[in-house]
Amino acid sequence: MGEIGWDRTLQTALSPLREEYDFILLDCPPSLGVLTVNALMAAERAIVPVQTEYLALRSLKHLGEVIAKVQRRGNSGLKVKILRTMHQSRSRHAQEASSELEKLFPGRLYHTVITRTVRFAEAARAGLPITLYLPRSPAAHQYRELAKEVLRDAQEEG
Repeated sequence: MGEIGWDRTLQTALSPLREEYDFILLDCPPSLGVLTVNALMAAERAIVPVQTEYLALRSLKHLGEVIAKVQRRGNSGLKVKILRTMHQSRSRHAQEASSELEKLFPGRLYHTVITRTVRFAEAARAGLPITLYLPRSPAAHQYRELAKEVLRDAQEEG
C-alpha cells in the first residue's frame, strides 16, 4: 500500500484481459478497504447491493464519499447503480427503506429487487448458484432480470 499507484494495482492487472472478455465481475468484501478501492479504480461500473433497512441506508453516505473521491482522483467514468437486496416485501420497514432509496437516488437504482429467501442459503450449501439450484424459483427469476438490466445498461453505454 505504500507504493505509488497502489490503488491502481488491480486496474493494471486487468488491463490485458479487457479485450478478451465482455464482462469481468469483481465481488468485493462489504468494507471500504484496499481491495474495494482497487476494484472501484478499475471498474467501469459498480453494482452496490444494499439491504432495504435504514441501518444499511446510513452506510451509503460513507460509500458515496469514497465513490466521489475515486471519481475525482482517477476513475471519472465510474458509473454506480444500487441493487436492493434481502428485501422483505411484507415488511413496512423494508418498503419504507426502499422508497427512501428511490427518493435519494433517482435513476440510480435497478428496478429489480432481490427478495430475502432461505433458498439462497440452500443453494450456497449445495455449492450452486440459485439459477441452477432452483432455476424456476422467484429468486432465480430476479437474478435473471438483474442480468438483463445490466446488459441493457452496457448496451446503452457502448
